[in-house]
Amino acid sequence: MPTKARRGPYICGIDAAMDVVSGKWKSLILWELHLHGVRRFAQLRRGLPGVSEKMLVQQLREMEEDDLVHREVFPEVPPRAEYTLTRHGTSLNEALSALGEWGAERIERIGAEKVVYAAG
Repeated sequence: MPTKARRGPYICGIDAAMDVVSGKWKSLILWELHLHGVRRFAQLRRGLPGVSEKMLVQQLREMEEDDLVHREVFPEVPPRAEYTLTRHGTSLNEALSALGEWGAERIERIGAEKVVYAAG
């Protein structure tokens, strides 16, 4: 059951899509999981400079509710959880790639500084 009212009514498909990717970090989490496949929480946090632990937890929970991210918990001591994209998350990432290309062109057009974080 969703923890917050984020379920329409929607005006169009873009409205529904924006509901799912709203928030600064969700599209970046999708991309980080796309690049690396499987990530633990600390790896995600290191890959997203500036995100707080609280915000990352919140965004991941919402993404789980929206079936974008799968969280697998391993019964170990200490506990370990891994995050991966679901099929639905992968298809959303594919849809967002055109937006990323548009944004890259905008960065060049306006001469903005592009910050590139080392993948690792």
